[in-house]
Amino acid sequence: MDAEKQSAVTAADLYDRSGKRYPLDDPRWRGEDGGPLAVSALPGLRPEQIDTAERSLWRYHATLPVPAAHRVSLGEGCTPMVPLNWGGRRVHFKLEWFNPTSSFKDRGVSVMISHLAVHGADRVLEDSSGNGGSAVAAYAAAAGIRAKIIVPAATSAAKILQARAYGADIQLVGGSRADVSDEAIRQSEQIPYASHNWHPMFIQGTKTIAYEMWESLGFTAPDNVVLVAGAGSNVIACDIAFRELLQAGQIDRLPRLFVGQPEHWATIADTFNGIDPAGRGERVPTIAEGASIAHPVRLPEAVEAIRRSRGAAYAVPETEIHAAVRALSARGLYAEPTSSVAAATLDHFIASGEIAPDETTVVVLTGAGLKSAEKMAAVFAGHGEGPQETSSAR
Repeated sequence: MDAEKQSAVTAADLYDRSGKRYPLDDPRWRGEDGGPLAVSALPGLRPEQIDTAERSLWRYHATLPVPAAHRVSLGEGCTPMVPLNWGGRRVHFKLEWFNPTSSFKDRGVSVMISHLAVHGADRVLEDSSGNGGSAVAAYAAAAGIRAKIIVPAATSAAKILQARAYGADIQLVGGSRADVSDEAIRQSEQIPYASHNWHPMFIQGTKTIAYEMWESLGFTAPDNVVLVAGAGSNVIACDIAFRELLQAGQIDRLPRLFVGQPEHWATIADTFNGIDPAGRGERVPTIAEGASIAHPVRLPEAVEAIRRSRGAAYAVPETEIHAAVRALSARGLYAEPTSSVAAATLDHFIASGEIAPDETTVVVLTGAGLKSAEKMAAVFAGHGEGPQETSSAR
């Protein structure tokens, strides 16, 4: 690797919200202030810096703070971005279920596990509602690292099975998603914590989705990116990557980020919109289980990312999530309910006029319907003649 491509690795450090700095090889997973860590600003890429011989997210290794020579990769990234007619306009759908474990989580986990492996980790702990745990289990197996995954007892059986198949030790915990996270933090005193919500390297891997949009669109930024948020990692990652590209002079403005969350779990959207999330009353279960996170670790960063992009956020009613699952399936896109929140969000902002017909819009579909068989069956119960489309897709 030449000196220019090494710069992202050698120039980076970590910092917390108080501004305190830590070396990149510090094993801590949060700052002394108790908040999450972030990687200091890295240079954006120029097209000639892309390693075109690499068909994975590691083609962008010049802007990743992990040495590519020590990567743990299963071929993640380079997912298709399919243009479809949606509501009478051309919309690009980024199909993240083409990642190795069928969700976007593989991006962040590949970089996170690579970082931990190069610094000597031989076991890791993760807490997850499903997709994150599957990804950590897979990449830990690829790295020869033991993994323990703490999972909500209500998680889809298929997701638990997948993590177990990779050889991970699974612990089911009853109660809320917050209870699961609390248990993981307690156990992190004995086992290195590889949390996709907390670890700064997860965000660094996840940002490659924005670099792929930029490259796929002929090295230009879309006008709009539509995302579902649970913890908000894709929101923050897109903000980081597009700001890197803007700083490097490769794009002339940030895309607007349009973010959707299930309405009873819409902490990011409500905070952005100036609504007290507690005002919604008791949280009720959602079919979009992967986005049911009451207290996102990086809440201020996610809200600021939307605001900086001049974007918007929407608390999506449950009926609209169901309709979006059916509408996507009617177009051949078998997306799990969590990722279908993004399609419902697209419909909302098309209807409001905030996403214009002549703009380039990318919708990120984060995971496959095959990962949530029980939830998909619930959506299609009573629809025996096939998906009934009720959104603006046609």
